[in-house]
Amino acid sequence: MSEFSLEALLGSRRGEDLDLWARTINPQFVRVLRTIGFDRTWASGEGAYLYDADGTRFLDLLGGFGMYGVGRNNPRIRAALVEALGLETPGMLALGTTLLPGLLAEELIAAAGGRIERCLFTSSGTESVESAIKLGRTATGRTRVLSAEHAFHGLTLGSLSANGNEEFTARFQPLLPGFDHVPFGDLDALEEQLRREDVALFLVEPVQGKGINLPPDGYLEGAQELCRRYGTLFCVDEVMTGFGRTGRMFAFQHLGLEPDLVTVAKTLSGGYVPSGALLMARSVHEAVFDSMPHAMSHGSTFAPNELAMAAGLATLHELREQRLVEQSARLGERLLELTRPLVDEFEVVRDVRGLGLAWAIEFGEPEGGGRRTYRMIERAQRGLFAQLVVVPLFTKRHILSQVAGHDMAVIRILPPLVLRDEDVEEFADALRSTIKSAQKMPRSLTKFALSAATAGVRGR
Repeated sequence: MSEFSLEALLGSRRGEDLDLWARTINPQFVRVLRTIGFDRTWASGEGAYLYDADGTRFLDLLGGFGMYGVGRNNPRIRAALVEALGLETPGMLALGTTLLPGLLAEELIAAAGGRIERCLFTSSGTESVESAIKLGRTATGRTRVLSAEHAFHGLTLGSLSANGNEEFTARFQPLLPGFDHVPFGDLDALEEQLRREDVALFLVEPVQGKGINLPPDGYLEGAQELCRRYGTLFCVDEVMTGFGRTGRMFAFQHLGLEPDLVTVAKTLSGGYVPSGALLMARSVHEAVFDSMPHAMSHGSTFAPNELAMAAGLATLHELREQRLVEQSARLGERLLELTRPLVDEFEVVRDVRGLGLAWAIEFGEPEGGGRRTYRMIERAQRGLFAQLVVVPLFTKRHILSQVAGHDMAVIRILPPLVLRDEDVEEFADALRSTIKSAQKMPRSLTKFALSAATAGVRGR
């Protein structure tokens, strides 16, 4: 009887990554990768870097859509997981408790502060949002849920119903009833809905992830006040922004907010084990789990598993010990300092914005040269110019970034917080030269753009 060896298995099938994925998982995704030149065979990752099979180093500014907050293959998180496996703890008990979940819940509650006194573990961001919807409706006795236009809250049915992006929702109608959207930043529109006093919760991202859209001054503070006035729970979705992404542990802490519900995931995983949580006020929790018969009203089989809890505890320790939250704030300011001048330097650049290490650049039709070609590309697919920057950044400068969303001429980055000063400078320099080339729109780039449009390339 042969022993199982993961290393031997991977070695025997090396180089089959794309073909195997296309044959068994998603052929259309592989088609997209090959169309835009992202069809690399990846060998390893470390911190803020990826290495392909040829040994070429790539600067990872996408970070697994923000999951690798403490870096890829963080050795201290890995050591904690190895230690956890060696301790042979009892693991999850269907009827019983273990110590690790309580320890992580205690730290998360302390980190959030304010009204937050209870924690419910989940296995993903969308599951955290689903929990907020379910528990929020039960706690208030109301059925309606409000969220913002252009919001992203996940792709399972409840979370999808709260999404404000038609490219995700259109093909999956009908969605759940009782979900409505208001413009992000419009307090009058929000109050018009809340004054009916039938909204269970207002679900809002402190920074909208799809375009790195920052809230107008006073908006989130006003939204919280309106929710209090009309008996609606104020729920802040920190799945993307939590754990230092914006230069504070949670983005709502920039404004001194005290939400009733906070959804978290991504970075909490340490980049290793799927993990999330719904943090909530005691009043919300006790309105749902209000008696012994209701003690198991909601849960998730795998959520409080020992490895996820160990990864979460090690991640919070890493954020503190390496001062990664402070580093995110500092490097975010440096990134804006280096890239904001691009607005004045290039007619095609409309805006540069960001908070901490959530950053975006937005493009628009130039006034002078290149206007006609820009319009032609935009007619093929709105926002396609951004691909003319993302693709050469990857293929020529070995920097991984992302178009922020469908029909958006916006590039966003969500890099690991372990980024270095020289990485920020490398990106700013590469971005400047790539925009300069793309603005000229040579025939090869124009041909690529039309090919990508034909293949239906979209931002995720």
